[in-house]
Amino acid sequence: MASHGITDRVAIVGMGCTRFAEHWEAGTDDLLRQASAEAFTSAGVAADDVDAYWLGTAQSGMSGMVLSKALELEGKPVTRVENMCATGTDALRQAAYAVASGAYDVAAAVGVEKVKDSGYQGLNAFPIPTDGTNRTLTAAAMFSLVVPAYAERYGVSVDELKQALAHIASKNHANGARNPRAQFRREMSVEKLLSMPRVAGELSVFDCAGVADGAAAAIVVRAEDAHRYTDRPLAVKALSVVAGNGRGLGDPDYDVTTFPEVATCAADAYAQAGVTDPRAQLAMAEVHDCFTPTELVLMEDLGFCERGTAVGEVMAGTFDLDGELPVNPDGGLKAFGHPVGASGLRMMFEAWLQLRGEAPEDRTVPMVDGRDLALVHNLGGYPGEMVSAVTILGRMP
Repeated sequence: MASHGITDRVAIVGMGCTRFAEHWEAGTDDLLRQASAEAFTSAGVAADDVDAYWLGTAQSGMSGMVLSKALELEGKPVTRVENMCATGTDALRQAAYAVASGAYDVAAAVGVEKVKDSGYQGLNAFPIPTDGTNRTLTAAAMFSLVVPAYAERYGVSVDELKQALAHIASKNHANGARNPRAQFRREMSVEKLLSMPRVAGELSVFDCAGVADGAAAAIVVRAEDAHRYTDRPLAVKALSVVAGNGRGLGDPDYDVTTFPEVATCAADAYAQAGVTDPRAQLAMAEVHDCFTPTELVLMEDLGFCERGTAVGEVMAGTFDLDGELPVNPDGGLKAFGHPVGASGLRMMFEAWLQLRGEAPEDRTVPMVDGRDLALVHNLGGYPGEMVSAVTILGRMP
């Protein structure tokens, strides 16, 4: 890739995040105001101090006016961003590049989704004309294909694989139980999860992320200005987005045991940030666990372990809260649900808390051996047709 990045040129100086939940009592405007107000307060700014805004939402509005109305902005540029499940991350990416370019001094990225009282069971894509070759299965069905394919390719029994997937779900629910902003706050044992009835292939409902409402926001400035706003800013080390071409759906050699867009995106992000050994250099990772087999495959695509070894690493506790590389210490999509426009920024909010030493003690990630980098990963789409985003954040001196 020809990405040169903006490493250490932009800093996050304020963040906010609502609780992710079935917010029957709150509308889109309420969620936007809550997340934005928290971000403004943490950065010590007012809405009018922000020069430009980027709003990430998939289905909660059609223009930047969704945000400008909610915040009563006057004369501000507001750009609406949509890039499937990477929407919130892409909003931050665009705000950061705008600041790095010198076009603006202070920019904000705000992500929101309000779907629980929309008349839909969850997010539904708008009907877009196609050539008839697109997939017709549900998201759960598409990602369930990973299980038998992975088992066959790497010689793992389906029962062993299901044990690892249940461990992933149990881990994330345990972390979420310690997080007051999570939608689901109950620990789930591996045994309980394995007893759940199947809903798609070998996946139970607890292998799938829930549906929630929520919002999150970030304020970004140039790195040299960061300490005017906070004494603990986070440096943007890497921002990478890759959009696949959908060719995997028609490729008989594609076996869904890897997501090539993720691997390419991660390689670009690591090059930007100077990361050569992610498992040794990252303190934590927030990854897009829309389904438990997704997180399993991501451990390999993101370079956290070798191909075919993720099952063993998961069962050994490598990615647990007290493991070598904690993954989803806030509970992930499994505990939060997935309001598309907000998820990426919510994951960055966890990195904000952890790297600044503000996470609750019972789920604080240890910063050992000088590791002070956090990775945030999102994906949108399905195996074979995917958008991927990888962000790397770090502490600033």
